[in-house]
Amino acid sequence: MGAAEAGAAIVHLHARNPDDGRPDQTPEAFGRFLPNVKQRSGCVVNITTGGAPTMTIEERVRPAATFKPELASLNMGSMNFGLFGLLNRFKDLEHQWERDYLSNKGIIFRNTFADIEHILTTCAENGTRFEFECYDTAHLYNLKYFFDRGLVRPPLFVQTVFGLQGGIGAHPDDVLHMRRTADRLFGDAYRWSVLGAGRNQMPIAAMAAAMGGNVRVGLEDSLWIGPGRPAESNAQQVRQVRQIVEGLGLEVATPDDARRILDLKGGDKVAF
Repeated sequence: MGAAEAGAAIVHLHARNPDDGRPDQTPEAFGRFLPNVKQRSGCVVNITTGGAPTMTIEERVRPAATFKPELASLNMGSMNFGLFGLLNRFKDLEHQWERDYLSNKGIIFRNTFADIEHILTTCAENGTRFEFECYDTAHLYNLKYFFDRGLVRPPLFVQTVFGLQGGIGAHPDDVLHMRRTADRLFGDAYRWSVLGAGRNQMPIAAMAAAMGGNVRVGLEDSLWIGPGRPAESNAQQVRQVRQIVEGLGLEVATPDDARRILDLKGGDKVAF
């Protein structure tokens, strides 16, 4: 709730096992906190369909299918998925599953055309809109495939992701390339946002905000608030990026702004 109180218009939510922190994509896990989020905040709730690369597509879509959120994330292509670099920074991991997961260099995050279509059709009657997470240029073209066939409707909420091992890099040229490609493919039919992984979070957010884009921050994407400074909370990162946005003379979007910009329906079909 701290992120919403700090000014986040949208909260992107995962669930974890309270005993060992393992990702938990069961509806029961989400049901423990979703009603509280709805009661205490008017922000847009965005439920993950990514879950974890080790889960089946049926497991990953279940919370969104159950709770019918206004917004859900949707990864737009398969990719190598490497977090093994974090082992050099975090030596004292509490649980063995964390070490096993981070050290695995054989993870492929599967998001085939069939997987993507399964999520879209499963949630078709919910009124749920999607945050289309694009980790590389090909993912934008995958989204164009579904757009051209009428399986997704504008305005598309395109979340371009930078700096994750296995995806596009975090150089300013990479950001410009993804923006130019999205402009060419979708014209005025999309809304652009960025997500920078790790130490790239705030520099990429600042660059995108200056270009008129939206930004996503949080501990899922980066554990840092600055060089060598671990972040205390999601809220701390939201406050920092808000200072960047306001320092550029821009307005911070409210939840109602987000609903209007993304053509959300105010959660009239939300089931939690």
